[in-house]
Amino acid sequence: MFGSTSSSQPGFGGSGALSHAYIQYPPLKCRSDGSRCLFYDDGNKLLISPTTDQVVSWKISPFSSDVAPTTDTISEGPILSVRYSLDSKLIAVQRSNHEVQFWVRETGETFSQKSKSESDSILGFFWTDCAVCDIVFVKTSGLDLYTYMPELKSLDLVETKKMNVSWYIYTHESRLVLLASGMQCKSFTGYQLSAAGVIRLPRFEMAMAKLDANSKPVLAAEDVHIVTVYGRIYCLQVDRVAMLLHSYRFYRDAVIQQGSLPIYSSKIAVSVVDNVLLIHQVDAKVILLYDIFADSRTPVSAPLPLLIRGSPSRTNAQSSDTTLTNNATANLYGDDWIFLVPDLVCDVSNGFLWKIHLDLEAISASNSEVPAVLEFLQRRKLEAKKAKHLCLELARSVIIERRPLPMVFWAIDVLLKSFAYSLKTGSYLKGGKPEKPTVSGAPENSESGKSVKNESASGVESRTVRNSGFSTSDSEDNNDNKANVRNAKAKNINITTNSSSENIEEASRIGDHSVNQPLNANVSEQQDSQVTSAAIPPDELYSFVFASVEEEMIADASYLFAIIVELIRSASLEKIKLPPNIYVLAVRLLARNERYAELGLFIMNKIIEPSKEVALQLLETGHQNIQTRKLGLDMMRQLMLHHDYIVLLVQDGCYLEALRFARKYKVHTVRPSLFLEAAYASNDPQHLAAVLRFFRDFIPGFATTSEHSTFVRALADMTPSVAA
Repeated sequence: MFGSTSSSQPGFGGSGALSHAYIQYPPLKCRSDGSRCLFYDDGNKLLISPTTDQVVSWKISPFSSDVAPTTDTISEGPILSVRYSLDSKLIAVQRSNHEVQFWVRETGETFSQKSKSESDSILGFFWTDCAVCDIVFVKTSGLDLYTYMPELKSLDLVETKKMNVSWYIYTHESRLVLLASGMQCKSFTGYQLSAAGVIRLPRFEMAMAKLDANSKPVLAAEDVHIVTVYGRIYCLQVDRVAMLLHSYRFYRDAVIQQGSLPIYSSKIAVSVVDNVLLIHQVDAKVILLYDIFADSRTPVSAPLPLLIRGSPSRTNAQSSDTTLTNNATANLYGDDWIFLVPDLVCDVSNGFLWKIHLDLEAISASNSEVPAVLEFLQRRKLEAKKAKHLCLELARSVIIERRPLPMVFWAIDVLLKSFAYSLKTGSYLKGGKPEKPTVSGAPENSESGKSVKNESASGVESRTVRNSGFSTSDSEDNNDNKANVRNAKAKNINITTNSSSENIEEASRIGDHSVNQPLNANVSEQQDSQVTSAAIPPDELYSFVFASVEEEMIADASYLFAIIVELIRSASLEKIKLPPNIYVLAVRLLARNERYAELGLFIMNKIIEPSKEVALQLLETGHQNIQTRKLGLDMMRQLMLHHDYIVLLVQDGCYLEALRFARKYKVHTVRPSLFLEAAYASNDPQHLAAVLRFFRDFIPGFATTSEHSTFVRALADMTPSVAA
């Protein structure tokens, strides 16, 4: 139970208020008549509002404000917790600290599971898709793992894991449960219960500062958060004394503290939206955004408040809507606001559920470091189309504004590396087709199960390793951290969630260059069903950036050409094939500055890739430089474009050479009339006679064609005029 009864778009922060994160009006109204409290079932993505004899639930994935509730009837009694089984066939209701009651939804049958000892209290429970058990009871004495036996309508105890437990946290997204123990509740033992088995994590202690030597602050459950970012599981811990947010990563044989982030409020909430970490400074009512992929403790943007967007105007809104929005506005970051994993917030007092969104446009506009913004946007998935559009606009603007070339080169490099990576992982689909998501909670036929069964090769004790930097991988941590991991002599295996096959690949790209093997929980909680890639292919980069700026850069062709050269260099390194239009533009820019010698070198050294389009551009440029035209003709011949080469020779008046070439390479696609007309236009009867003789000798039956008769008469007409 979690409670009882930047953009310039206007929001409830005032007209023209700025925000980098917002909640969209209208919310989901989740208050039912007679409701006593609200519960969140993250395993089934359900918001539950039980009454005295009913369980009312709303499906919140995909999020919609007008979703209809589902109602199930139960018997009256106290309710401490409610969760549906993952197959939705059972409802489990915790009645007391010693009893959990179950309802079979299809038949209405009930059964109960009770603690054997009065001193052994049930702290909570959760359903799991683990291969070992179906449901887990968390008790003060440890964990009880049960399987459900439908034929007996009862639970069968599979395994008990004994330990003292003060409190626990669990998210279905990570399949990870952390059990707190000790006088200060800072000692933790963790288990990951995935579809492939149960993994016990090493026992570790969280860092807690002291006001004085004798003080012993106690860590509360609300100060510890499990989040999944880029497919990796992190534990975030609030240290109220030091005003720091400590970050931990889990491995089979070690728990590594990734560093700390400063906080500016005594009350902190955490959300994850599209792999961006949102730290809500509740007292200050602002949000700090972090992209831990970037290996930086610097926020993505300046702290700004969370705003409500899309609310009806006060003049047109009905009185009920006005009351609703007024209540929501007044209660922003109120005491009854509960943040749910990963990107939801519930206003318990008003019975509203909101979904948190990022304003990518506001974020990109607030940061002057264009390459860093491009890197950030390229990693966004939920609004990939918007991120892609913003990247194109930024790339165009840095060129139009003539930013320093190193910055532009960096921006181009970012875009091409991102596209190359998306091709490598298969995340880029031509035409922006959505990726096929993994079914949430369903086991997959993948190698993930095998990786879970891999046992550690080390026999050393586990321990917590501290690191002063806030980074996202063992390979990119500082040298001290690497040394600590090596000293552990452990083949650390990274605990991750399988948000999607792409996210696992992406997590590896963040820094898993070591031999560590990630453990997968076979879950796609963070992937939206319409996820696409923000990667920009080179043809779109040309169409929307370079083609549109060419006319505006006429006076500074050298600047634009330097950018094109960097694009070619970066594409070569990433093994990306560029469209011919890029090379055609390079030829035009060099010709515009009459840099014909350089153009020849670029062509001969194959820096400008040969193509028909490039050859035609060379021929057009050759009107000002005969050597360039020769380069175009040579490229035509090299590309085996025999027909086009012959036509160009004829246009140059070299029709006899064209005839010899056609005979040598057996080109039969050129009409004889093309040569005959060219010879006739030269007004040289000897040339026309030679062309006619060629076709009579090498084309059977040509002498009987109408073309032969026509040009024989033309030759006869030309001969007397020449003699006269």
